[in-house]
Amino acid sequence: MDRVLGMTIFVKVAENSSFAAAARALNMSASTVTLHVQEIEERLGVRLLNRTTRHVSMTEAGHAYYDSCTRILAEIDSAEQAAQELQSKPRGTLRLNAATMIPPLIAPVVADFTAQYPEVSLDMTVTARMVELVEEGFDLALRVNPVPDSSLITRGLTSFRFTVCGAPGYLAQRGIPLELDDLAAHNCLIYSDSPFGKEWRFFTEDGERGVPLSGNFRANSAEALRLAALAGQGLMHAPRFLVADDLAAGRLVPVLTGFQTAELTINAIYPHRRHLSAKVRIFIDLLARHFRETASWSD
Repeated sequence: MDRVLGMTIFVKVAENSSFAAAARALNMSASTVTLHVQEIEERLGVRLLNRTTRHVSMTEAGHAYYDSCTRILAEIDSAEQAAQELQSKPRGTLRLNAATMIPPLIAPVVADFTAQYPEVSLDMTVTARMVELVEEGFDLALRVNPVPDSSLITRGLTSFRFTVCGAPGYLAQRGIPLELDDLAAHNCLIYSDSPFGKEWRFFTEDGERGVPLSGNFRANSAEALRLAALAGQGLMHAPRFLVADDLAAGRLVPVLTGFQTAELTINAIYPHRRHLSAKVRIFIDLLARHFRETASWSD
């Protein structure tokens, strides 16, 4: 028997001093109400209610059981209300996993979110690998690479392409590549966690083409490669959002602009679509609006 239901029925009978009145209040049959109370008494081995043809009253044990039941039911109601509030009002801790290149892009959103919802703490972990969301206790991940786990929900936030670029001093010394084959004569800075491996991908009249790379610097940090490119060490195949300011200021110069590069998407990834908590739902919506309104590099 459902003990919570049994407690609810017993409390209603005790408060109404009537099985029939309790049945009407609970929209149950009187026989069902009577059966539940009898099962409680049989399980406990004690009489909880004194019954007469006109009146129902609690025994001493009934009073003690009633007090405990009302306290337990109130705590259950409180727990359910707290859970519902978490769904409707952002609070608690939002555990976020992000790819290494993501934090600079979302810093304004993080600041806006924590200012608007002071009852939420945001705990961000940056990793090159895609974490196990459920097993590792994350509410949300922001990743660029495709996610093979079909049980996860993916919402695309924005897309971007790449730009091959180098410092003016490097290009003055090594020359400007005009064709994809010219990259063989250049020092190419390699992102070790790239989904394309040791190739840069371009679209030509003959379809997509991967260009093999050679270079003396390899890193799993896009920012480290950007700094190397700024220092004149070589050419970088950079996400546009990473070098937009450098290109605008002339610190880096785009090359091979006649060739379209591959496109990737920044995704919000989370375990469940149903009953998504308010803190996750609102944070994702803020991210989508931010990228829509401010991402001039987005395609």
